Amino acid sequence: MEYKDFGTWLTQQLGCKAQKISINAGFTCPNRDGRVGVGGCTYCNNQTFNPEYCRTEKSISQQLEEGKQFFSKKYPDMKYLAYFQAYTNTYAGIDELKEKYEEALGVEDVVGLVIATRPDCVNDALLDYLQELSKRTFILVEYGIESVFDRTLTRINRGHDFLTTAEAIMKTAQRGLPVGGHVILGLPGETKDDILREAEILSELPLTTIKLHQLQLIKGTRMAEEFAECPEDFLRMTADEYVDLIVDFIRHSRSDLIFERFVSQSPASLLAVPGWGLKNYEFVEKVRKHL
Repeated sequence: MEYKDFGTWLTQQLGCKAQKISINAGFTCPNRDGRVGVGGCTYCNNQTFNPEYCRTEKSISQQLEEGKQFFSKKYPDMKYLAYFQAYTNTYAGIDELKEKYEEALGVEDVVGLVIATRPDCVNDALLDYLQELSKRTFILVEYGIESVFDRTLTRINRGHDFLTTAEAIMKTAQRGLPVGGHVILGLPGETKDDILREAEILSELPLTTIKLHQLQLIKGTRMAEEFAECPEDFLRMTADEYVDLIVDFIRHSRSDLIFERFVSQSPASLLAVPGWGLKNYEFVEKVRKHL
């Protein structure tokens, strides 16, 4: 058995190899500023995935240029996707969004956008604009799904239900836009059977790509405190057990679903519970060998 991998699919879409460059465009989140909630999701710490060049005091163009310098040393002929990653990257008025997206597309060798956002922060006007924009450049809208279970979404203080997620995915796909999803495996209260049911539920939606991450407990987050108080509520796995789970997840998923990632690697200094010490490529090889 095999699975469809993101790198191959992306090269087919673009006609060239492309590297994502993460951007912090200065957005916040409705789950932090009081519109939906305060404090954010219980697991969240954006430090865990923002590269050093991602700083809001730098312009979008500067962040992209510094990212290009970092990657071009190893891949001189690479093209790039501007990855609006930090927080909620559709959480602004349409004019401000257009300005930020167009600035990114104006940088040389940037051939498209990946826009990470929440499913409760898109509307028809934005999706119509992205549909029009996709006629001249590559666009991937990546939704933070995290879980399909409302009980989990409530527990992690997500601030929306799964119906909101499903509707956003469907509206985006109806406009011919590729749709990505981000899911965290091992959230409190969820079992392995729950996770495999998630694969089946997500496969019923018009998702193009999916990014899976194991739950990482980050120092200073409310979830790390929750784990310290009730560790029995968490599904803790060895690396090999997680490989088994990923293989089963793939087997329960739609055959044309494109898998972008299986694991995440936060800096060891930020982890409240030690990680597995495996590089991403090492984990992928374990999955492929198991399949």
